Amino acid sequence: MPSRATVPSLPGVSPGLLARLDAGLKDVEALLNTRVDHDDPFIAEANAHLLHAGGKRFRPLLTMLAAELGDGISPGVIAAAAGVELTHLASLYHDDVMDEAVTRRGAPSANAKYDNSTAILVGDLLFGTASDIIADLGPEAVKIQAQTFIRLCSGQIRDDRPCPVDVDPHAYYLGVLADKTGVLIATAARYGAMLAGCSPKTTGIVTEFGERVGIAFQLADDLIDITSTVDVLGKAPGTDIREGKRTLPIIYALESTDPADARLHELLRKPTPTEDEVNESLALLRGHAAMGRAQKETLAMASAAQAALDPLPDGEVKAALQSLALRVVRRDA
Repeated sequence: MPSRATVPSLPGVSPGLLARLDAGLKDVEALLNTRVDHDDPFIAEANAHLLHAGGKRFRPLLTMLAAELGDGISPGVIAAAAGVELTHLASLYHDDVMDEAVTRRGAPSANAKYDNSTAILVGDLLFGTASDIIADLGPEAVKIQAQTFIRLCSGQIRDDRPCPVDVDPHAYYLGVLADKTGVLIATAARYGAMLAGCSPKTTGIVTEFGERVGIAFQLADDLIDITSTVDVLGKAPGTDIREGKRTLPIIYALESTDPADARLHELLRKPTPTEDEVNESLALLRGHAAMGRAQKETLAMASAAQAALDPLPDGEVKAALQSLALRVVRRDA
């Protein structure tokens, strides 16, 4: 079992808040380990495979920080944080089947270690477990979980299909990200505020903040898929190119009218590129102006998330949330 996730360094956070968040993460981890266990040893192992592969528990941290805007971290907040994290983990099992991934977080992916059927079924089981946890939090929480799951799956379906010819690819892509990534991070923040007794206005503010953070998070992920290495990423870079996905830097690169980009355009339009062609595409993209343009938009989305919190009174929790928004795109957390 890996070492437990810890609270990242956040400017202006008092020792008291840091201690509460750290204790909360410990409680979330304990609940996650309890709930993924199973009487069948094989199911228990497969359930815990990605949980024990690590992770920074960003979503549970966001749930607890949002709760600190109200009555603070409670057993219900811990349960919601665990439910959101299990939903996230479940989606990773399905993602790896769709991506035909070999590794995840530096370990063999579930589909590689077991098989596609097992990975899909374990993902389903974890979705069910997450919903079981959320069911104890009341009908509103259950409704939110269901609506989140609908959007998450809708986003994944749209992400797996090309942008319609009569739709702006940039707008289409941001919409996909809002659904496939933004909604779950929004729900993480929403649960924390709601279960800590925050007003509907405050809950709405942190929900909007969470969705914008989620979009920024995925935009940063898409850049990392191009710029990183297997040692840092925990899986081979270039997944989006292999799958023919039009992420932001790829959209911008394909908009170029520079004749020097003809080879890059040819490579990016190949439906099934070879590994050599993927590596050539990565090399050409890494030095392309499209990367700077996409990075600028990613930072702008993080700034928009910070701005969503403007109506909240100043304080260490607000400052911590704003710092977190920037960290998810810089990935220094």
